[in-house]
Amino acid sequence: MPIESKSIDYVQEHERHGRVIDQAPFWFLGNFHFFTIAIGFVGPSMGLGFADTSVAGALGILFGTLFVAFHASQGPELGLPQMIQSRAQFGFRGVSLVLIGTLFTFVGFNVADTVLASRGLHGMLGWNEVGVTIGAAVAAAVLAIYGHDWLHRIFRWCFYLCMPLYTLLTLAIMFGKVPAHHAVAGSFTWVAFIAQFAASASYNITYAPSVSDYSRYLPRRTAPGAIIAAVYIGASSAAIWMIALGAWLATRLGASDGLVALHAAGDAVIPGFGVLMALASVTALVATMGLNAYSGMLTVVTAISSLGGNPHPPVALRHAAIVALAIIWIVLSLAISTSAIALLFAVLTIMLYLLVPWTSVNLVDYFFVRHGHYAITHLFMPDGMYGKWGVRGLTAYVVGFAATLPFFVLPDFYMGPMARALGGIDVGWLVGLLVAGGVYWALSRTLDVSHERVAIADSEKTLRELAATPSP
Repeated sequence: MPIESKSIDYVQEHERHGRVIDQAPFWFLGNFHFFTIAIGFVGPSMGLGFADTSVAGALGILFGTLFVAFHASQGPELGLPQMIQSRAQFGFRGVSLVLIGTLFTFVGFNVADTVLASRGLHGMLGWNEVGVTIGAAVAAAVLAIYGHDWLHRIFRWCFYLCMPLYTLLTLAIMFGKVPAHHAVAGSFTWVAFIAQFAASASYNITYAPSVSDYSRYLPRRTAPGAIIAAVYIGASSAAIWMIALGAWLATRLGASDGLVALHAAGDAVIPGFGVLMALASVTALVATMGLNAYSGMLTVVTAISSLGGNPHPPVALRHAAIVALAIIWIVLSLAISTSAIALLFAVLTIMLYLLVPWTSVNLVDYFFVRHGHYAITHLFMPDGMYGKWGVRGLTAYVVGFAATLPFFVLPDFYMGPMARALGGIDVGWLVGLLVAGGVYWALSRTLDVSHERVAIADSEKTLRELAATPSP
């Protein structure tokens, strides 16, 4: 399977070779690791019991994954990376504002993943932190360079590796083979329940800017319901499972570190099984880092194209972008101190606040304003139909983000006045969703999309002609 030859380009119909059936295990694996387990620690840290934490986590995931799944349907229809399509709402150059939050999210998650994995493996197995950091980054970067098809292939392999291990561990827990030496019943409070719901919902929403990057090779005739269902089932089921597992580890073993808890629980089943569990989980996490590197590359190339005016940057730029991103997150991972991890997660929370208004504007435009009809060729034109600056989209985005400021919850750093009034519950992301989407819908009522039909027809004609042109 060769290295992918595309970056931000439109994927012609004859180049489409993806399968809907591959989407479910792909997004399942994206959440099938110890980072997701840690999301299940939120409720217990606030006194919530296992059952209540599991229910709140499941409801949050089911809500947050809706946005991810609906973005996935854009890939087959448009054949474009997620952020290229966003030029229709924010403009050819204006989309760069949104790309800032997107890029920091991908890099930030890779730094967090690297730090947690390297320090966890050092503490458990004595592995050199620098070696783990560089090795994980190289593996993730190589995977991203090979691109879309290899990402899907490696994710399937990791899925087959991890599924029996987690199944065995879960069954062992259910049948009492892992003794609970720190049993805490917990007590229900709405503050803790909603906090767990919010953490779970917002966790999956962070996949929204990248999901159609991995569905754009599906045939254009792919039924929207099929791709939405596949992504929804895959991304939600793994997260619900891992969060419930995390809740059990926290309330029964007193766990506060997902990787260490996996190691301890695994060894309680069979001596040495914990090491296998930990290594498998780290392997899945490194594959997910490859996903972040790939989508981060698409973000960088989109930004360079938008600001530089070159609609079709050379393919070599994608390789250079991946290498540059890998170097950045290696340096940051090695420089960050243990005490600075809390700051890192606070930054990731801010990035979530930046992403949520975008996802709302994008989905409202796609499903309620333009109903999935776009002049694809104009998305690559600086002076095309969508303009350099999308005033409606940018206004809705800024207003939506501004609305989240009083609701900011950054533990140990800052809490907005409305968040304090709510007892520290993080609903800022929900406020951003509602406000940005509502403002964009209101502003778009003056947009006459019927005037775009001619440009859309011309775009489709151009794409057909390009597809019929023999390759040089």
